[in-house]
Amino acid sequence: MANKSLATRQKMRLRVEPTPPLKPRNPFAGFAKARAAGSHEKPAASKRLEEKRALKKLPLVAEDN
Repeated sequence: MANKSLATRQKMRLRVEPTPPLKPRNPFAGFAKARAAGSHEKPAASKRLEEKRALKKLPLVAEDN
């Protein structure tokens, strides 16, 4: 039985279509990378808590007046 889909002189060609651009997993990650990073310092609240804990650890010293 003859191959009816192809003429006698036609060759089978695979068509390569352009692929669409890849979608990023997290679209907001690009924006975060693009902007400049800020200073990496602790917030004021955590500094206050740390100082409060340090005060509690200090031993009580009686004054001789």
